[in-house]
Amino acid sequence: MSAPISLRGITWNHSRGYAPMVATAGRFAELHPGIRIEWERRSLQAFEEFPVERLAPDYDLIVLDHPFVGRAAREGMLLALDQHLPADFLEEQAAHTVGLSHASYAFGGHQWALAIDAAAPVAFWREDLLARLGEPVPRTWPEALALARRGRVEVPSAPINCLMNFYMMCVALGETPFLNPERVVTREVGRAALAQLRELLACCDSGGWERNPIASHDLVASSENTRIAYCPFAYGYSNYAREGYAAHRLRFGEPPQFRGAPLRPTLGGTGLAVSALRPHRAEALAYTRFVASAAIQRTLYAHAGGQPGHRGAWLDPENNRLTHDYFIRTLPTLERAFLRPRYFGHIDFQEASSPIVHAALRDAAQDAEALSRLDALYGRTFQHTPPAP
Repeated sequence: MSAPISLRGITWNHSRGYAPMVATAGRFAELHPGIRIEWERRSLQAFEEFPVERLAPDYDLIVLDHPFVGRAAREGMLLALDQHLPADFLEEQAAHTVGLSHASYAFGGHQWALAIDAAAPVAFWREDLLARLGEPVPRTWPEALALARRGRVEVPSAPINCLMNFYMMCVALGETPFLNPERVVTREVGRAALAQLRELLACCDSGGWERNPIASHDLVASSENTRIAYCPFAYGYSNYAREGYAAHRLRFGEPPQFRGAPLRPTLGGTGLAVSALRPHRAEALAYTRFVASAAIQRTLYAHAGGQPGHRGAWLDPENNRLTHDYFIRTLPTLERAFLRPRYFGHIDFQEASSPIVHAALRDAAQDAEALSRLDALYGRTFQHTPPAP
């Protein structure tokens, strides 16, 4: 009898990111008795910042954020899945993507990961608390701002979230960031975007400057919270829409409209990639295909607390019953979400620019200076991308 094959995977430290991987690994091992998969976890911050090239030597399976794919493609640390998986499978994945989730892991003519998780900033609220306070769910930006002035609004505003919201507001003001190779956005739009966000955040709890979306969900859903009832945009977690996950169940929907139009927040989610540096590629590829398949995404993955990347799972009646219609209510937001750049140096830009926007929104830096620094960072990270090998 041959020795069992062990695969190592790395994902992020939340039940949405970890529990479905454990569930799918267990079932895959039952179907393939000679293969064992062990999943490890890293913090959300490490997931957003830690370079993939430092994970590929040690992990067969890597759950990653799509801005990493440009770097991964240039470094050659991941398998190009289009060279290893059947074309009809990848075509099915592309046809049933949630917004640009599948496309976000394509770069340089190759597919570097499969979209197993889809997310974007959406609104959430406590129905019981809003009812007790006599407040309706805001549907427009002025309504959300008025509710914030009454001390009822939370916005996770850790540095990376400030940057993502800045992109969203620039789009809402009529300019898509990064279209001009010389700048992130024009000064006029950049200043206006910062001003709109600053006005809202100044009315929110000061602790929000340090909170990520998970912490904001936990805060609003906690039994100790009797004041903060609504969040206009935060990367959504369907877990909190499920009975029993938190002290109070959250309700989810689209962000408030801005000047009569729906907001286009910044796309998130995760992809599953296969290391090119590990020995058991065939087994890792088989598991990756298993996790991303329509049937597993709709059933085992979603039922284990996952937030699938396959559109069929978002339309599934049972998944919507379990989450009080989280998926169907937020799907339109994800379908129109803005896709960040993925060029080689964009992770460096993202890491360095997040605290700049964060400081500007806290009035710790002048807007003109902050926007100039963003443009300089963009120039360094984009124009100095190393040539292809």
